[in-house]
Amino acid sequence: MPIISSLISTLASKASVNHDLTLPSSPWPYIVSFIIITLTLLLPHLKSPPSYTPPGCRKLGLPRSKSNLNDEFAPEYAHGASSTSKNDSNNNPNSPPYRIKALFTYPIKSCTGVELDTAEVIETGLKYDRLFSFAEFIENPPSSLCADAQPAPPSSTPQTGEWIARTLRNRTFNTLALLTPEIWIPDPSSPTYAPDLPSVQSSGVLLLKYPRVSPSPLTSLLVTLHLLPDHLALPLPLTPPPTKVSDFPLTPIKIWKDSPLAYDYGHLIPASLWTFLASGPESSPAPTSKSKSTPQNKRKLTLFRSHPHHPREIFRCAPSKDDIGFQPSTGFADAYPLHLLNLASVRDVAEKCAAQIPRLSVRRFRANVIVTGPGRFEEDDWKRIFVPTSHPHGYGDGGNGDENGNGNGNGSGGDRVMDGNGDRAGVEIHTVCRTIRCQLPNVDPDTGSRHRNEPERTLRGYRCIDPGDKGSCLGMQLVPGVREFTLRVNDPISVLETGEHFYIKMLAPGEKVEGV
Repeated sequence: MPIISSLISTLASKASVNHDLTLPSSPWPYIVSFIIITLTLLLPHLKSPPSYTPPGCRKLGLPRSKSNLNDEFAPEYAHGASSTSKNDSNNNPNSPPYRIKALFTYPIKSCTGVELDTAEVIETGLKYDRLFSFAEFIENPPSSLCADAQPAPPSSTPQTGEWIARTLRNRTFNTLALLTPEIWIPDPSSPTYAPDLPSVQSSGVLLLKYPRVSPSPLTSLLVTLHLLPDHLALPLPLTPPPTKVSDFPLTPIKIWKDSPLAYDYGHLIPASLWTFLASGPESSPAPTSKSKSTPQNKRKLTLFRSHPHHPREIFRCAPSKDDIGFQPSTGFADAYPLHLLNLASVRDVAEKCAAQIPRLSVRRFRANVIVTGPGRFEEDDWKRIFVPTSHPHGYGDGGNGDENGNGNGNGSGGDRVMDGNGDRAGVEIHTVCRTIRCQLPNVDPDTGSRHRNEPERTLRGYRCIDPGDKGSCLGMQLVPGVREFTLRVNDPISVLETGEHFYIKMLAPGEKVEGV
């Protein structure tokens, strides 16, 4: 072996001409040599520690090797099936169908998504989507503290400031892109299943994987030799366990202009995760929300889990309660329950910035529903679409969510289309507005690196098309007309109505908010 040969040559060079070996005065060369030789001999037999599997659970999602986007750069997706068809499959059977190409839910805001073949849709969006969010505590400036200020809700942190959601828009949080959440849900067919397991009691586990930061050469060596895994895994309860709810204090988290109450998971986050989040090129050290600040380390971070009884109601651009039987709402998503992208439109943007980013993936734009079939930017004028499904449920006022955000499906009302026999044939979805883009897609989801200009500059060059906002547009925001239903890859999509859009801004002219 090269290492052993090198060591033998080194020791041989110590020998004098009369073959008398001069021994080093320190034992360390022998110790190091012994360790290297031993590890070299054992290396073929070493394996990384086995990955953690939450007991009694099964993992949701597709492995990257089976992703429905593995062929996203294929020529057939560059222009869509038709540039003129409205895809009315009932009136024109020969019309090429528009179909769902891929489905993604993002358990932690701005972190890696989980790709699904079948996705449950609940009132706030895809189930498990933006269920968690990292946040930073920002202290109020002294001038903003008033003696007659209203009492704040209970919180784990004295209310001299506020928790503000942090995302990839914030340049010091590029490393969020490299956090990989996994969703594990209870599975009664699992041989390790038992009703009293903590993983079952908490309705499942969010298994958060993140790269190990190597603080020393020894750690790097152990990782290289597969004696330590290069990633760490943190199991978190999907919902606070019933017997430990008090350990997760309800705390306001600011997302844009809203401050919903959410569960604070900060006490479960290890220092190694904060170390990784602080390891980016533009980041600074970040302790947990419970840790003490030092002159070198003053940032306070935590992880929040949305509360099913404290959603954010939606009014801008969205259908009203009078229209669909309930007021649309969302959790930690920016503004609307679902985000749709047309792959052909993304390919058009990709072609225009190919010199800077040779393979601009649709993953950068973090949509829930990715469709193929429509021509480039045909979706810009969609007002209502229809997705066939045999099991829409939870219509109108009667659908109540439980602690997991699941409805009981006993409601009435809501938008759905009936077939000729009076049966529910599918779900109507309102395409309420265009998606105004920001700098978030500049971050490569595979590396966490942020491009200085693209694709933002390209989008601003030709996609500022909405009379209600000067920003660039790509994709559509959706509000389903029912509380709950199921979407599947390859589901056909029909366009029921097209028309003009006018984006209603969340912020008043000149108004700014911290964070997301």
